[in-house]
Amino acid sequence: MNIFAKQNMNIYIGSDHAGFELKNKVIKTHPEFIDLGTKNLDSVDFPDYANLVCEKMKADPGSIGILICGSGQGMAMRANKFSHIRAALVYNDEITQLSREHNNANVICMGSRFCSLENAIKWINIFINTSFSEGRHRQRVDKISQST
Repeated sequence: MNIFAKQNMNIYIGSDHAGFELKNKVIKTHPEFIDLGTKNLDSVDFPDYANLVCEKMKADPGSIGILICGSGQGMAMRANKFSHIRAALVYNDEITQLSREHNNANVICMGSRFCSLENAIKWINIFINTSFSEGRHRQRVDKISQST
């Protein structure tokens, strides 16, 4: 599969210090990704970078976000506070595919401590090239964004 099958979308990527090295390796393989930081290994707060990606996406409907921290979990938790975001913590091929097909996820979250560069690239590729299957899943996805 070609990672850029959907050429017209922007792909924003952000990480904290724990995800910095994996993020930079991903960007070296795909310099078209828009890097929102962090820019070094200095300790930072992951929510700040999740916020940057999610705020850019709000102004750019149809874009995709990639968030990387040590576990991926913190980034997913913060990103999902935004009503226009459906962030998925991924850890294998099937979960990555289902996050798009069934949940229409628009942000992929990965843990640098639990993911190789090869898997990160593969999962990003699956994520970008998998379409939402609509149907019975539409009503469920609509409920995700409802406030409580």
